[in-house]
Amino acid sequence: MTARIENGKINELLGITESYKAPEKMMLSMLNENLKEHLFSEFLKIESDLSYEWFQGYFEAEHADRKEKKQDFTPDSVSKIGTSIIGHSDKYFEAAAGTGGMAINFWNENKKTFFELEELSDRAIPFLLFNLAIRNIEGTLLHGDSLSGEIKAKYHLERTESFSRISESKIIQKAGKTNVLMNPPFSASWNQKNDERFEDYGLAPKTKADFAFLLHGFSKLSNGGTMAIVLPHGVLFRGAAEGKIRQKLLEEGAIDSIIGLPANIFYGTSIPTVMIVLKKNRASKDVYFIDASKEFEKQKAQNYMKNEHIEKILDAYKNREEIEKFAHLASFEEIKENDFNLNIPRFVDTFEEEEPITLYEVANDLINLDKEIAQSENKLLDMLAELTGPEELMPGLEATKEYLRGGKKGQMSLFD
Repeated sequence: MTARIENGKINELLGITESYKAPEKMMLSMLNENLKEHLFSEFLKIESDLSYEWFQGYFEAEHADRKEKKQDFTPDSVSKIGTSIIGHSDKYFEAAAGTGGMAINFWNENKKTFFELEELSDRAIPFLLFNLAIRNIEGTLLHGDSLSGEIKAKYHLERTESFSRISESKIIQKAGKTNVLMNPPFSASWNQKNDERFEDYGLAPKTKADFAFLLHGFSKLSNGGTMAIVLPHGVLFRGAAEGKIRQKLLEEGAIDSIIGLPANIFYGTSIPTVMIVLKKNRASKDVYFIDASKEFEKQKAQNYMKNEHIEKILDAYKNREEIEKFAHLASFEEIKENDFNLNIPRFVDTFEEEEPITLYEVANDLINLDKEIAQSENKLLDMLAELTGPEELMPGLEATKEYLRGGKKGQMSLFD
C-alpha cells in the first residue's frame, strides 16, 4: 500500500517543521487524552483507511536505523502470509514490532484480539502507540529489550468507544491461546543471557541473535497455537550453536514448515529471507518445505509478491502436498539424513534442464559470429584509412592495417 499522507503533511499535523522532532511531539500527544483525540481527528480528515500503516514511508525516510538497529519494514505480502498462517487467536504476540505494520495486518482480520507487543526503539514507540490507539486496539506494549529483559516503560491500551486509552502501567496478563508473528532484526548482535527461554536449547551466537528471537517468541506460544517468524536463510544451515538449537527444535517436532521467500522484497535489504512456522506438541516431526523464491513480479527498485503468489503459497501450506519444483513434505528421517540442515534446495529440486543444442545450431552460431567479426574488421579498416597523424606514428598505423588485412585473408567459412 502506497502511503497517501505526505511527509510534509505529517509534520504539519504534528505542528513541527523538522522531522526529527516527530517522535517526541507524538509521544506527548499519546499520553494526553485531549491532544491524542485531536491529533487522531485531524489525521482521519485526510486518511480514513486504517487497513495499512500510514507512517512506513515517513519513518523509513526520517527515523529508521538500518545500520545499528537493522530496522527493515515488513512487506505487506509477507505480513499477509504470516497472518493467514497463524490464524485467529485470543492473543497476538510480536517482539520487535516496529511501528506496527505486521500488527495492523493481523488486526485487519482479528479486530477483537488482545495484542502483546514489544519494541526497543525510542523513535518507533510513539508511532506504534499511535497506530494501536487510533485503531482502538486492546493490549500491552513493552518498551525495552526483548532479549535482555531490560524495560524502559510499559503501556496498557484499553479499548473504548472510539480510541484506545493509553496508560503507563504494569503489563496486564490475559488468558487465552497466543499466536506469534515476528520479523526481528536480521542477525543482530545481542548480550547473551541464559534463562528459561534458552536453557533447553543453548544460546545463539553473540553476533547473530536470530535464534534468540525465535526462542523468545516460541516461549510465548501457546500449546495448540502457531508461530511464524521471518529470518535470513542462514538459520537453516549454519552450524555450531545454531545447528544444535535447530536440531533440538526438529527433534521436538517444533518446526512445522519452511517457506523460502523471494530476494529483494524488503526495502532495506536485498537478501532472501525465510518464514519458519513453529508449533508446540505436534504429533509428527515432518517438515513441509515451500520454495517461493520465484513467486514475485519484478519492479524497478524491488520485487513484489502479488495476490496470486500469496495464494499459491497459502494453498500449498494448507494442503501440505507434494508439488514438483515448489513444495515437498520431508520426513524426520530425511531431515536426519541431511544432518538437520534445512537448506531448501536439499528438499525442493528446482533445477531446470536446458534443451540440448544440436551441432547444426552450434555451427550456425559460429558462422554468424564469423560474419559479425568480418563486418567489424571492415568498419575498423575504413576508419583507420581516414586517420592521419604525426609521421612517427604512421608505421604503427600501417602495421595495424596490415594485421587486420592479414586476419581477414586468414578467415574461411566453417563449411569451405
